[in-house]
Amino acid sequence: MDLYRRVRLACAEGMSQREAARHFNISRDSVAKMMAFSVPPGYRRTAPVKRPKLDAYTGIIDGWLEGDREVHRKQRHTAKRVFERLRDEHGFTGGYTIVKDYMRERERRGREMFVPLAHPPGHAQADFGEAVAIIDGVEQKAHFFVMDLPHSDACYVRAYPAATAEAWVDGHVQAFAFFGKVPASVLYDNDRCLVAKILPDGARQRATLFNGLRRRYLVSVAVICSPRRFRALSGPA
Repeated sequence: MDLYRRVRLACAEGMSQREAARHFNISRDSVAKMMAFSVPPGYRRTAPVKRPKLDAYTGIIDGWLEGDREVHRKQRHTAKRVFERLRDEHGFTGGYTIVKDYMRERERRGREMFVPLAHPPGHAQADFGEAVAIIDGVEQKAHFFVMDLPHSDACYVRAYPAATAEAWVDGHVQAFAFFGKVPASVLYDNDRCLVAKILPDGARQRATLFNGLRRRYLVSVAVICSPRRFRALSGPA
C-alpha cells in the first residue's frame, strides 16, 4: 500500500508513468493500474470457475434447490444431502467440498441486490445516523434522523440526543410536516426501535409505538430489512 501511494503521489506531482516505472523498479503496466484505481482493485476473475467433476451435475443440483422453494425449510437439501444423492443416484465421483462450495456460491448470487436506477414518486427511506457536534462549546455525539425521497432527492434531517423510539416517531412527524405529505411507503433499516422481535421464520414483529405511527398516518407499506439489504436497496440519496 505504501508503494501504491508513493507511485500515485509521484505521478500526481508531474512524474511520467515511464519515469515512475523506472524510479520504483516496477512495470509500466503496474504504474498504469495504480493510476487507474485510487485503491488496489484486488484480483479479478476473468473466467468462470471450472469444476470438471461437478459441471455435468450442476443442472441436477439447481433442479433440487429450485424444488426446495416449495417445501418446508427443514425438508430442504443441505450440501451433505446433495452430495449423498449425487453419489448414490447419479454416480458422482467428486468430493463433498466442491458441492458445498457450489451451493454457497449459488446462494450468494441469489442474495445479490442491485441499486435501482429509478425510484417511483411517493416513496421514502429513513434511517438514523451519528455525528460529532459541538453544542455550547462541548463536543458530543449527536444522533440524526434522516428521511429522503429518492425520486426528487428531497431530504429532511433532524438531530436528537439519542436514537430512541420517541425520536423515531417525532422525526417522522416533523418530516411529514416538512414535506407536506405522507409517503406511500418507507424503507427502513432493521432498527431495534422499529422491530420488537424477529420471529423464527425471519418475519419482523413491529414495535407497538411504530405500529401506532403507521395507523395514525396510514403509511400503507413499511418495509423493514437487514442493514446490508437496506444499503443495497437504498443506494445513494
